[in-house]
Amino acid sequence: MMEKADSAQKLFNRMRLWEFPDQYVVEPSDGSSSPFLAISRLDGSMNLTHDVTQFTKLHVPKIWTIFGVIGTLKLLAGSYLLVITERECVGSYLGYPIFKIISMNIFPCDHSLKNAPEEQKKMESEFSELLNVAERTSGLYFSYDVNITLSAQRLHDLGDESKLLPLWRQADPRFLWNSYMLEVLIDKKLDPYLLPVMQGSFQSIKSAIGKDVLDVTLIARRCTRRTGTRMWTRGADSDGFVANFVETEQIIQLNGHTASFIQVRGSIPLLWDQIVDLTYKPKFEIMELEEVPQVVERHFLDLIKKYGNVLAVDLVNTYGGEGRLSEKFGSAVKHVASDDVRYLHFDFHRICGDMDIKWLSILYHRIQAFLFRNRYMLLNDKGEKVQGQVGVIRTNCIDCLDRTNVTQSMIARKMLETQLQGSVVLIFEETISKHPNLDECFRNLWANHGDDISIQYCGTPAMKGDFVRCGQRTIQGILKDGWTSLVRYYLNNFCDGTKQDAIDLLLGHYIVSVSRSMTPTTKKGGVEAIASFPLAFSLIMTGFVFATISLRRVRSDQWNLLFSIMWASMSLVVASVVRANGRAFCNRPRLHQPRR
Repeated sequence: MMEKADSAQKLFNRMRLWEFPDQYVVEPSDGSSSPFLAISRLDGSMNLTHDVTQFTKLHVPKIWTIFGVIGTLKLLAGSYLLVITERECVGSYLGYPIFKIISMNIFPCDHSLKNAPEEQKKMESEFSELLNVAERTSGLYFSYDVNITLSAQRLHDLGDESKLLPLWRQADPRFLWNSYMLEVLIDKKLDPYLLPVMQGSFQSIKSAIGKDVLDVTLIARRCTRRTGTRMWTRGADSDGFVANFVETEQIIQLNGHTASFIQVRGSIPLLWDQIVDLTYKPKFEIMELEEVPQVVERHFLDLIKKYGNVLAVDLVNTYGGEGRLSEKFGSAVKHVASDDVRYLHFDFHRICGDMDIKWLSILYHRIQAFLFRNRYMLLNDKGEKVQGQVGVIRTNCIDCLDRTNVTQSMIARKMLETQLQGSVVLIFEETISKHPNLDECFRNLWANHGDDISIQYCGTPAMKGDFVRCGQRTIQGILKDGWTSLVRYYLNNFCDGTKQDAIDLLLGHYIVSVSRSMTPTTKKGGVEAIASFPLAFSLIMTGFVFATISLRRVRSDQWNLLFSIMWASMSLVVASVVRANGRAFCNRPRLHQPRR
């Protein structure tokens, strides 16, 4: 189990931020006697000071209570300080409190902007607007005492020297969300202010089984290497890092014993994309480049290094664009397949359909031997490691959201039953469905987990959530998925471009400098000058509604057929114009030359 950091490296868990006209002063208010951190509002430079009264003589400051410094971000003419202004304790990880960021504030250190050229002021303003988007980032978690970017197994295996390092030094770089924003504080050696933040999900439940009380914790850790939004970030990059890569750890604690089981998900590790063009399902663009085999190899070598043996479970369709991707994925894995890497295709939609999850048992029987061989991590009541997990199942569909979450929840459920049977809490072949309270809590645990990951990637809760919550399709679930699908279409086409820009800016995938500029804004002419998405969407929907009404009245009046054709034609014409202009209507990313 992880030990607390040395007292000299203890993180400040409560501070006061003094807002003066020329600087911000951060004062630890958790009882420590450490020096204050002064940050210039002119250029963002930092230094430590032991006295804040020298600043209060001239001005009465505004005082904020903050719970952590996320970091700083340098734009064209100034720096911006990001701090946590509201937090919520959501549970514990191996005995230590875990907090969720409820709100964060961005404090500008941009006074030098007053003397900047007008063009630079305009560009700075546009960049700072992206920070307003970033301020609403969801699913951010942290701890002052334990490194939540590491699984229980990796925490246990840390050497004694590593356990004494500051938390940011222990962190897995893949899951350190604010790594780029901490760089200035790291250079200044401000360890007590260096708070590691992770994006993902944290859920926990407690349930009684007879005389035993079971704690189940579910943690999702999102990788920052190729993060972004659904249609704007697909496939892999040249280093083998994939979009929407998430490590999911299920931890159970029972009678002093701790068990940890890890699964991962991630986009198909090929070079492919879906160009947003206002169609409901944009075509898959698969790049046929010589480096593709190396990309796949790098991806799986990294997984082997981190997790051991890998079983890639591919859930996509066998037809259409998905079928082409699946075929190329399967062929690519053949070149790296070995005792360490295996590939299994399971057409989720064809086998399970839309109504019954029980057919997933077919998949479980095919992966059961792999799960048994590669085990899970187990600590006894003395904290000693009895066994370790030596392999991982990597699951993907196209988005790695809906089908993936249903499948992972099934695997996690089977693993929980195996662990409880091994602890003799359940008798042989007894399932948790025999315990209604645990069964319901566990279903909701995984459904909420899936919703969190989905919201971060595509802006909506997961689809097929009724599969996870109820074990079967429901009418309410089908209707909800229909609405969710429409919302995803809107967000993917008209909001996620800006969101992608904000993500790239925060994570350092795009570095702002005076020598760079934003993509010049071109003047729109013709239909683009008057067209906008709300107008186009309104015209299409109006035409659709009137066409439907006219069509329903055809039996009583044949003229309505003509009107129906007219309204439908108008909708098609507008839709064609919108599609022809494609990204002119979309909220395109404005940043270029990314630091990937």
